[in-house]
Amino acid sequence: MKVILLQDVKSLGKKGELVNASDGYARNFLFPRGLAKEANAQAMNEFKNAEQSKQYKIDTAIAAAQKAKEELEGSKFVIKAKAGESGKLFGSITAKEIAAEVKNRKHVDVDKRKVTLKDDIKNLGDYDVEIKLYSGITAHCTVSVEKA
Repeated sequence: MKVILLQDVKSLGKKGELVNASDGYARNFLFPRGLAKEANAQAMNEFKNAEQSKQYKIDTAIAAAQKAKEELEGSKFVIKAKAGESGKLFGSITAKEIAAEVKNRKHVDVDKRKVTLKDDIKNLGDYDVEIKLYSGITAHCTVSVEKA
């Protein structure tokens, strides 16, 4: 019997999947516990619509990430910070500050956890930064730290 899982079921599948289960297992275990529903015509139609909706959301997220990549790729962001005579900063430039600068200059929301620094920014100068926008889509930018 084909069933659509409403919750994750160990050894059978994950929520939202269409799986084959034996008739007895489905009637006596899955249906009474609300773990699955029978894959009749109406349920299959809802299942297909849900799959299309998921795919549409993924496609729009990928398109938005590609657009953001085109806008950010090769950009240079200038951040001013207090520094001593030797060029050493009082503190450091964090991913949070870089994400805020990207939002101010390019109006692209970037999560601070998605900003990758090769090493800590503790001196004046130019640094390469990688921003992960989506799975497999990254933008490479330059951050220039200048004395305030």
